Amino acid sequence: MTRNIDKLNTALTYVKDTFVGKNDVVDLLGICLLARENAFLYGPPGTAKSAIVRTLSKTMKDGKNFEYLLTRFTEPNEIFGPFDIRKLKEGELLTNTEGMMPEASMVFLDEIFNANSAILNSLLMALNEKIFKRGKETKHLPALMFVGASNVLPEDEALNALFDRFLVRINVDYVNPELLHQVLLAGRKLENEEETQVPEIHAAEIRELQNLCRTIDLKPIYEVYLNTIMSLRNTGISISDRRAVKLQNLIAASALICGRNEAVLSDLWVLKHIWDTEEQIEILEGIINRTIEKEDHPKSHPQAMQNKTPNPEEVMKDVKILVDKWNEGTLSFEEQNVIKDKLRYLQTRCDWIRNQDQKQYIQQEIESLWQKILQSI
Repeated sequence: MTRNIDKLNTALTYVKDTFVGKNDVVDLLGICLLARENAFLYGPPGTAKSAIVRTLSKTMKDGKNFEYLLTRFTEPNEIFGPFDIRKLKEGELLTNTEGMMPEASMVFLDEIFNANSAILNSLLMALNEKIFKRGKETKHLPALMFVGASNVLPEDEALNALFDRFLVRINVDYVNPELLHQVLLAGRKLENEEETQVPEIHAAEIRELQNLCRTIDLKPIYEVYLNTIMSLRNTGISISDRRAVKLQNLIAASALICGRNEAVLSDLWVLKHIWDTEEQIEILEGIINRTIEKEDHPKSHPQAMQNKTPNPEEVMKDVKILVDKWNEGTLSFEEQNVIKDKLRYLQTRCDWIRNQDQKQYIQQEIESLWQKILQSI
């Protein structure tokens, strides 16, 4: 186990070194790869979404990779392959899947929400059950992981089912301006295609790790996990029973990639990335950070304790927005809960502000809003 985990971590480190400021994106892709769950990359053009997936795919030594940019006019043949003419002459309706998605180990579908009704049903089954079905033809897919990407979130209800098939949602943004110089140097190096040794891991070795992931002991965090799911549902974040079951694979993957055979509290960090809307990103981060902040296991995942130092002005601005919303006095019960959760999150963020005067001022404003909320109950 240790040898394969080391090989995977080496491959992930190579991708991190290639793309400055994208460690969180790469770590989450690594988690999804181990858990055999699908990942969705959301962000504006030019944030290296496609390049990161391509570089990760390069580390799969014997796996076949499939990448496609979907348009409104994409036909099933372009994804799954054309009908086999030779077999058709013999009266059999079979698909020639050579070099197409049904034979790939890593699948990357860019602009995923351009999927039209002609391919949607087959795509949903492939993403959820890892099965390709066309007429009487059924084939189990060898895909280690599907990655979808888009610079927009779905607005059409017909695409919500497709979005739901991606368990992890990764926000990919432009890097921090402080890292821009390093990005320029790394980007130039990448464009010049300077020869570097690419660490490799066999697809079969990843499958072994995926099977091992199912054996990770989750009992140590089971009660907290249950309570967290209930808490998130009460907040208005929809988590179906099916997603709640599958999320356990991500927690197990976090433990496995750290070389543990049992989960610890900090492995719940992966739950920060199950949002449906951009508004839920901060709410989830606040709830999950409060759940895992007391964990100090020496083998915690590096992303578990990532808590960026907040900008006091931005925190104060967010507090003011909440104060104004609360003062409107026409909020529904759910909207009130959202404000409370955002306020708790800002309270947590406030603890990380270094300037004591600014910190104290913002804490007073937050406390003042809490008093208003308590008086209204």
